[in-house]
Amino acid sequence: MSHCRAIEIVRDMQVFIRVFPYVRRYPLLAFATLFCALMGTLMVVVFPAVTQQIVDQVIGKNRPELLLPLVGLGFAAFFAQNLLNSLRIIFNNHFEQHVIFDLRSELYAHIQKLPLHWFDNRATGDIMTRLVEDVTSVERVLIDGIEQGTVAILQIVIVSALMMTYSPLLTLAALSPIPLLAAGAMAYTLTARSRYRRQRKAVSELNSLLHDNIAGIRQIKTYTSEEREHIRFDATSNKVRKETLTVMRAWAFYQPGMEFLSSAGLLMVAGFGTSQVLGGRMEIGALVAFFVLVRYLYEPVGRLHQLNQIFQSGRAAGDRVFEIMDAETEEDEGAGALCEPIRGHVVYQNVSFSYDPKLPVLDDIQIEVPVGSMVALVGPTGAGKSTIVNLLVRFYEFTSGGITIDGVPLRSMSRRHLRHNIAVVTQESFLFNGTTAENLRIGKPDASEDEMWEALRAANAVDFIRRLPEGLHTPLGERGVKLSVGEKQRLSIARALLKNPPILILDEATASVDTSTEKLIQEALDHLMEKRTSFVIAHRLSTVRHADQILVLERGRITERGRHEELLSHGGLYAELCRSSLIEK
Repeated sequence: MSHCRAIEIVRDMQVFIRVFPYVRRYPLLAFATLFCALMGTLMVVVFPAVTQQIVDQVIGKNRPELLLPLVGLGFAAFFAQNLLNSLRIIFNNHFEQHVIFDLRSELYAHIQKLPLHWFDNRATGDIMTRLVEDVTSVERVLIDGIEQGTVAILQIVIVSALMMTYSPLLTLAALSPIPLLAAGAMAYTLTARSRYRRQRKAVSELNSLLHDNIAGIRQIKTYTSEEREHIRFDATSNKVRKETLTVMRAWAFYQPGMEFLSSAGLLMVAGFGTSQVLGGRMEIGALVAFFVLVRYLYEPVGRLHQLNQIFQSGRAAGDRVFEIMDAETEEDEGAGALCEPIRGHVVYQNVSFSYDPKLPVLDDIQIEVPVGSMVALVGPTGAGKSTIVNLLVRFYEFTSGGITIDGVPLRSMSRRHLRHNIAVVTQESFLFNGTTAENLRIGKPDASEDEMWEALRAANAVDFIRRLPEGLHTPLGERGVKLSVGEKQRLSIARALLKNPPILILDEATASVDTSTEKLIQEALDHLMEKRTSFVIAHRLSTVRHADQILVLERGRITERGRHEELLSHGGLYAELCRSSLIEK
């Protein structure tokens, strides 16, 4: 075995070693599962002994009075074995569901702590596949592997020892295929990794495509692209088919090959055993019992082959699960540094930022926003407006310079405390698939109905909420599909009002609505911005003309700053944007 292959196997084992802490949390369930499995396995010794006594005593020596007790003993053994198996399945199911819950819960908690840039290059469907399907595969191989693997090995040991008492020669004949079975299992294991990884990746790509197409079904229908998307879906689904067939093709050679070797062992036992009986060295009842034991010997060997397939699938899934768990989270290095209420005096000092060192996004940004004032950010698309506010919420970390709030460096604050004091209203207001009240309480989980109605009234949203069949308790559908764009926007504003933060970010909050709706939203925004430090990104003049200061950005730099009338009189980029209707009048 090569050095690289050995390292690979060690890494594979580390995947499963990392799941053991979750298993150790439930020692009683683990013990109960293994106890039932082991006791059930011990029952296999009864039936061969009963068979031998029936052949030698009842039939051979014509003692019919022993038949009923022997049959009763066999019946009792089978009943006990299956009762123990039933209990084992119940304990095992509870055990594995607890472990799945814990692992999935911690994976989800870890995902929520990952920085925003981690999600930028990952498909939602892929993350969902890892969280739902891959976690289950990892758990299956660990718990089923421990339980069934232990039982299988114990059964092989017990049966082999019992077979030796009948005939050492026949036992060696029965065990002769074992080295070949082990070699075949090793060969399958060492070549399976890449096959299962490709299959898991193909399934993940299919889930990602399906998620996107269901989320974008309106766009698909609008652009009559059903046929094109069907072709894309079939192509991705065909990839899953091919990769699955590759896995199954290898299994189609492996599993029958192992069965053939087991059958060869059985034939060797038949040949040697018959010669032993003909030579008078073995009773015929002992040979029949030995045949039963051989069946009990090869049955767990076959189970180990099945576990090998589950192991390979779980190993590939484990790589994908712990790839997320190993991703670096947002470290709250400043936790507890700023616990007193934030007032909202924000200062950017020579701030620069870039996603790629070769492509700077912001360069030497200097902004001071006094408490309760409003700053408007305008400029062409891609100028860096959204990036500036994303740095304030710490969705991304600035490359150089510094940002302070109330004189305290941003990075010395806990992210949780910082974001608790900032509300964001974006152009595409995201609503969860829940009721109106559930969406509002994201801003304030303990808000009363009176508080929610007060926020809705300030957001000019009372009328359309009252028209809903169940008012505050009406399900809004996925992404708030039952509401118009303007209604969703006003509901988002009400949510921000409930949160009542000292700092507010409006990212083109009126860009997607008509003039009449804009008026309602603008009135709601006026209520929202009252006595708050506000950052406003807008393309409409009505939103920015009353700002305390307007910052004009171009290619990541602030090229103009001042109030509306002052910037118009300069005749620079701001005036040009107004004339060209990029900022709509």
